[in-house]
Amino acid sequence: MGSSLYRRVVLKVSGEWLAGKKMNFIDPQALTIISNEIISAKNLGVELAVVVGGGNIIRGQFASTGVIDRVSADQMGMLATVINSLALRDNLESRGIPTQVLSAVHINALTQPYTKREAVRHLQNGRVIILAGGTGNAYFTTDTTAALRAAEIEAEVVLKGTKVDGVFDDDPVKNPAATMFQALSYSEVLKRRLKVMDLTAVSLCMENGLPIIVFNLEKQGNLKRVLSGEKIGSRVGG
Repeated sequence: MGSSLYRRVVLKVSGEWLAGKKMNFIDPQALTIISNEIISAKNLGVELAVVVGGGNIIRGQFASTGVIDRVSADQMGMLATVINSLALRDNLESRGIPTQVLSAVHINALTQPYTKREAVRHLQNGRVIILAGGTGNAYFTTDTTAALRAAEIEAEVVLKGTKVDGVFDDDPVKNPAATMFQALSYSEVLKRRLKVMDLTAVSLCMENGLPIIVFNLEKQGNLKRVLSGEKIGSRVGG
């Protein structure tokens, strides 16, 4: 079965990732892929917290149209993360993985309110926790949520699952000649404004000594490989 280099980790997955290649609202195949990866991580004995974005339902750019207020748009995005979290929870529990959704936005009929104490308790009791509702505040992304929660629950690494192999010097989808970085410093990411996570999230990780590993979550077994110490993706800091 193997073992993990890390005792406790935070996995960040974008809402767009859940939409899958066909850009469905929530693609069943994408949901199954991430559940498979989470199960493989649990089999290594790791304590796993998952932060899911909401971009498959509503993106932040919606606020820039002037149709609605930015704060309202961000609040809608928080609710979108709850929808995605409930979908992931049900998929995992249908496969025998005990899971709890903890939300910064209190929706007591659907989720449990997030506190560090409850998050750590669930992890220690062998549950996967899904952290919904962002930070509970407008103007913060779910990247920042992942960095903040990782620091709060004393995770050892932030893992960002993407659709590409790591961090590149250009968009690898548009530029096949783009070069992937194996390792980067926090300062280099901030200076070059590389698309690792948003700058607030990278700064939070830097301040708390939290390494970030960006890797391709679509490749079967990659999460397990990262946790086992294989040189997968791009590593920032640490």
